[in-house]
Amino acid sequence: MLPCMPPVPTFTDQQLEAIAQVLGEALTGSQITRVLRRAEIHKDVTLDDTKWKRLLTAFTLQQRSDGHGIQIARAIEVAMDPIGYANAPQRFAAVRDSLNRVLAFCGMELGDDGRLRPVAAAATLTEAQRRARSLYQALAARGAYREVLRYCIAELLEDNYFHAVLEAIKGLFNRLRRRTGLTVDGHALIDQALALPKEGGAARVAFNSLRGESERSEQIGLAFLFKGIASAFRNPTAHEARITWPLGEQDALDLLGLVSMLHRRLDTAVDVPPKL
Repeated sequence: MLPCMPPVPTFTDQQLEAIAQVLGEALTGSQITRVLRRAEIHKDVTLDDTKWKRLLTAFTLQQRSDGHGIQIARAIEVAMDPIGYANAPQRFAAVRDSLNRVLAFCGMELGDDGRLRPVAAAATLTEAQRRARSLYQALAARGAYREVLRYCIAELLEDNYFHAVLEAIKGLFNRLRRRTGLTVDGHALIDQALALPKEGGAARVAFNSLRGESERSEQIGLAFLFKGIASAFRNPTAHEARITWPLGEQDALDLLGLVSMLHRRLDTAVDVPPKL
């Protein structure tokens, strides 16, 4: 156990998932391997899975084996060693902020030094749970895409609806990256994955046969929808916007409805072989 490690609880399934999602977004695959090894987590059995699911499986199996969450807390400290963010202090602050939103309900906080310390447990989740339940029910009634419903959790709805929408959009872009094998984000990802050649892209994923002006216009329009949510939510200063954007339930429903629609279009889209 790391020196001065605070009392560590047994994390709930939702807390483990939220922690895994934050770290999975922040770390590369090789960094995850290093973090798990240094944290002495020996349950890394899903190397071919997505990053956050790989972490979630390792965390869940390790905690189940140990009967406590000490190794998960150790992994957080290893992953958040400030030395690793020496050239990206804003990135460190953004990841730390996301983690602390989860850790607050565990009676812990990650400091500027990358070390965990005990704090008074956050207030009751009653209001956040109410938001989560209401959002889930409203989205389910709309027939929202199954992946979007995963983000209706109290940990993401403590302040307002912004974080749930942000994480759902991250999930959409992660899906597009996995499908295309691309590693870029935002507009660069859309240009390389969805844009037509005359727009400077390669259209690796096509939403129709791309025959005729009407179908090409549909492809361009859907690419612009992806770009729109990228501009609003996936910009480099998103960690500032989430403090100042008091997103309400109705706007969240509309935005998550858009994310659902784009997921469904990806379901029926076809992969376009690259031209040699």
